[in-house]
Amino acid sequence: MSRWSLPLALALSAFAPAPLLAQPNAPTPPKVLAGAELKDYIRANYTKYEYQIPMRDGAKLFTAVYVPKDDSQKYPMLLIRTPYSVGPYGADRYPDTLRPSAHFVQSGYIFVYQDVRGRWMSEGEFVNVRPHNPAKKGPKDVDESSDTYDTVDWLVKNVRGHNGKVGITGISYPGFYAVCGMIDAHPAVKAVSPQAPVTDWFIGDDFHHNGCLFLPHCFNFMYGFGKNRPEPTKKFGRVGYEHGTPDGYKFFLDMGPVKNADEKHYKGEIAFWKEVMAHGAYDDFWKARNIRAHVKDIKPAVLTVGGWFDAENLFGALEIYKHAEANHPPRFNHLVMGPWVHGGWSRDDGDKLGDVSFNAKTAPFYREKIEFPFFEAHLKGGGTDTHPKAWVFETGTNVWRRHDSWPPKGAKVTKFHMRSKGGLSEFAEPGKEAYDSALPPPPFDEFVSDPAKPVPFISKTDIGMAKEYMTADQRFASTRPDVLVYQTGELKHDLTVAGPIEVEVYVSTTGTDADWVVKVIDVYPDDYPDPDPNPTGVKMGGYQQLIRGEPFRGKFRNSFEKPEPFKPGEVAKIKFALPDVYHTLRPGHRLMVQVQSTWFPLVDRNPQTFCDIYTADAKDFKKQTHRVYRDAEHPSRVTVGVLGSGAP
Repeated sequence: MSRWSLPLALALSAFAPAPLLAQPNAPTPPKVLAGAELKDYIRANYTKYEYQIPMRDGAKLFTAVYVPKDDSQKYPMLLIRTPYSVGPYGADRYPDTLRPSAHFVQSGYIFVYQDVRGRWMSEGEFVNVRPHNPAKKGPKDVDESSDTYDTVDWLVKNVRGHNGKVGITGISYPGFYAVCGMIDAHPAVKAVSPQAPVTDWFIGDDFHHNGCLFLPHCFNFMYGFGKNRPEPTKKFGRVGYEHGTPDGYKFFLDMGPVKNADEKHYKGEIAFWKEVMAHGAYDDFWKARNIRAHVKDIKPAVLTVGGWFDAENLFGALEIYKHAEANHPPRFNHLVMGPWVHGGWSRDDGDKLGDVSFNAKTAPFYREKIEFPFFEAHLKGGGTDTHPKAWVFETGTNVWRRHDSWPPKGAKVTKFHMRSKGGLSEFAEPGKEAYDSALPPPPFDEFVSDPAKPVPFISKTDIGMAKEYMTADQRFASTRPDVLVYQTGELKHDLTVAGPIEVEVYVSTTGTDADWVVKVIDVYPDDYPDPDPNPTGVKMGGYQQLIRGEPFRGKFRNSFEKPEPFKPGEVAKIKFALPDVYHTLRPGHRLMVQVQSTWFPLVDRNPQTFCDIYTADAKDFKKQTHRVYRDAEHPSRVTVGVLGSGAP
């Protein structure tokens, strides 16, 4: 046995999947390494190799492989494919950590990192969210699934010391590549964990939500990421844009119509921004980049991971799980959702976001008790996969729950109707008499929406898409005349909302287009205690915590493919879903719904004149009056799944 094999053997036994509840006289788990100790451990116990792996069309993809020095046993391989660089480059240069976590490093895995086609040191042409080709006819027909297959095939034939089993993982864009890797997977691929995967960039991930452009996110990301890389390089760094101000509201308002971004700032250098601007509807360009359509007949075990408060790819995690489950699912298909920001489960404690505390270190729990045992079971045979179908964290009560389906079975469909005087009531389908007796005329609420004075998406100053907006206090918005507010009375007992939130609002406008932003909010009691310590001085009494909010571009109300104008003054139905939640409003809290038409600069401004917004001029932006109707013929409401008794 080598000098390294004894500590490795100890680590292997100690890091076998642990039970959820501590057992009497259980051995103390070894220390999880971090910082300088982890850095030194990697150098002492792993050897790095660099390869140019040939694909079927001849392109070579740069790949870094870290192999345990102990050769007394065989190890599984864990692959991450990325557009963000596998650096540091050079066989003698090591990173400070190896992903997914130190648990894997101390247990012993062969870690494989690859620059995807056309990025950094890999050959070929890079294509953003490269369309999947399900009908390949020859070696020139390549996509990310074929590149993954070819990579795995080369690895199992050329890398020493493996046990024949390969896992794939990745967060965000690498999560997209993990999804591609489980489609038509190589037989050696036994377990895949797509985490916050990019899934559909027009409907719900990253750059568009229901056709609305998430302006600061797309603008800031693409400036650094989207620059051309003409040939393989080790120095293709991402440089952020110099806005000249920390105030995103001011910067993007001063920019004017979104078409000005290229002329004023990008100067024609960002090819994908031009493609985004050329495809303002859900056309073939976007449909080809919808990887959901190909998630079927998956063979490896799957652990899909997402964050309830992931501002970037919440949609992707939920959708990949749902599609894998609906189309001949693998034997093991799990969903994990925690109270996390984008990728927060991989690096932080996950115990709070902004002003909201979750009273538990949820991310370390996930890394030790969920992610690590999943790969150990499927790649090493280290116990059986005993995970439930869904591992989900319930916010509000702040507790992990296990469910055998998601959304959970038994959730009661409950409709909360918007009422006069800002009321929000839960009742069965109301008859005309119920509305007429409760609602004096007029049966609508209205507000003036001015594109020159849009509603901010957050109360603080920020140049980007502030991650805290997903739980941020909405009191600043509820006092504006261009935000409609509806709320229940004080709840008498817990109200647990689980699954997607369906929105159905009946609206009209004096213009020919409008966005409709619907926010679902937990209103705290006035005597809710402040945190202790309280370095920011926040007052939690009456806090209006955003549970979920989502915009919808009105011209897509009947079709994302074929936008159509509103007829001024004519009632139209807007129906869409907010991404899933799992949240309990406690006794004494209130459920609130806010409706507005701007959410700036998170969402680009709608001119409120029917047009191609990406080519609109300043003259197209007009102030308009919008109405939300709430009578028997037009029952505007939100529909949720409620667990337990659930009565307000």
